[in-house]
Amino acid sequence: MAYQVIARKYRPQRFADVVGQEHVTQTLTNAITQKRIAHAYLFCGPRGTGKTTIARIFAKCLNCEGGPKIDFSDKDPRCIEIAEGRSLDVLEIDGASNNGVEQVRELRETCKYAPANSSFKIYIIDEVHMLSTAAFNALLKTLEEPPAHVKFMFATTDPEKVLPTILSRCQRFDLRRIPAALIVKHLTHIAKLEKVKIDEPALYAIARGADGGMRDAESTLDQLISFCGDKIEEADVLSMFGLAAQSQILGLSRAVLAGEIPVALGLLNELAQNGKDLGRLLADLLSHFRNLLIFQVSRGDLNLLEVSEAEVATLKEQSALAGTELFTRILEVLTEAELRLRDATSKKILLEVALLKAIEARNGVSLDSVLKQLNQLRGQSGTGGTPAPKQTEAAPAAERRPPARCESESRQQHAASGAGVPIPSPATVAAAAPVSADLAELWTKLIEAVGRASPFTRSYLVDANPVSFEKGILTIGFDPEFEDHLGLVDNARNHALLQTKLAELGQANAQIKFIKVEGPAIRAPRATGVTPATPVASAKSAGPAAPVAREKPATVAFNKNDFKNDPLIQKALEIFKGQIVEVRA
Repeated sequence: MAYQVIARKYRPQRFADVVGQEHVTQTLTNAITQKRIAHAYLFCGPRGTGKTTIARIFAKCLNCEGGPKIDFSDKDPRCIEIAEGRSLDVLEIDGASNNGVEQVRELRETCKYAPANSSFKIYIIDEVHMLSTAAFNALLKTLEEPPAHVKFMFATTDPEKVLPTILSRCQRFDLRRIPAALIVKHLTHIAKLEKVKIDEPALYAIARGADGGMRDAESTLDQLISFCGDKIEEADVLSMFGLAAQSQILGLSRAVLAGEIPVALGLLNELAQNGKDLGRLLADLLSHFRNLLIFQVSRGDLNLLEVSEAEVATLKEQSALAGTELFTRILEVLTEAELRLRDATSKKILLEVALLKAIEARNGVSLDSVLKQLNQLRGQSGTGGTPAPKQTEAAPAAERRPPARCESESRQQHAASGAGVPIPSPATVAAAAPVSADLAELWTKLIEAVGRASPFTRSYLVDANPVSFEKGILTIGFDPEFEDHLGLVDNARNHALLQTKLAELGQANAQIKFIKVEGPAIRAPRATGVTPATPVASAKSAGPAAPVAREKPATVAFNKNDFKNDPLIQKALEIFKGQIVEVRA
């Protein structure tokens, strides 16, 4: 008898023998038991996962003696004919070579005739997505209303290329990649039957290279038996298929997590010189860091992982070296490298850069961390960093600052202010009341004092207006034109700075309130030291006066040194690890 390759010799002959596709075989078993057999089926999935095999077994169940039934006899002549591919009533058609309209017309003509000696005439079309659009359209009517004795079974690795009109007429079953543990178990069974001794690391290396395809794994085992004889070790598998040993992948990942650049580059160079497949190496690294991430977030749930017992200890060790954020950033770096690998002129250089980026990701800071630091910074007062004074109990409840908002709203407002997006003001008045001359003088002096402490804050306040100063509360308004400044100045730091400067000007225990106004009362001059046009009266004796005429702001030279030395600017540069490239007035 001629030699049969392992993939054909150990091909499943009934549903119970199919590995890793229980969701499909169980559904078909129930359909046969309940006599709910459709006229067309579509089996989708990666290569070597059992699409055509399941179709053949299904055909046996339908055409066996006394069928349809599940427990057919292995000696049933009809089942033997189907298994050997010589049944007159089960026709297997290659969709790639029979993809024209003429072949479909011939199929339509022959399907009218009754089966020779079986219950059904069954057409199994492999790689059905290769049919042309015209051939698909020619098949539509027959597929939707076939004769009662005809069943169609389609198999494809690319269901997206199958016309929706065909998909809607079929029951679709999606086969999944077979887990590595099941492949190892099945190969162990075959090795015992073939009287071959193979160690567990070699089996896992075969399963890793098969990428979820049982046929690929069986073909690899067949080739290894021819190459090595009756004893196979992991080194044989690695040398034949250019795979990296699991220990090498774990060593490389450990070097990345520890930030050991020379070690990581040295391991990569060694693997490249030994002829390892760098694309496969990158995929294995991605898989390992994915396992680390899942192991950490699932708190060690091994049901979500396809790893050997030896890898579990490594996962426990390495998952303690970093947090979820770092694993996510490393995965993003490696995923980007995988996308660019196909078009890379030098895969080794691309991998070296990817490893350096992955190691550098250890020093990265998440956006949430930056926002938290900015939040802490905004909570500091003035330039001295002292906390802002608490609200006095005497202040009316309606005029106190609002309580802390929920975390999501606070984070949105911090992100908006950091991006320059205007934050709505908590209060708006219809129009500004006339401002007294003493308030105008106080406002001018306050702007000058703030400018000496923080030119950055002054650059926003010069576009504001003093609305009123009553009951110890200085209300500052912004025109609609400048309302986007509200979100930038209304924070604890600026409140404390203004309170400090007001105290220096004789207005102790004052509070600050920012609002949007319809019309300005007075605008502080941009030039430091410029006085208002109206006479100034004393703060105690002056009453309400006519609105002060607004002068066109004077143009002054912008002091770059004051800007660069501003404490807020320096802190922002420190947080974002940035530098000032250019400063414009």
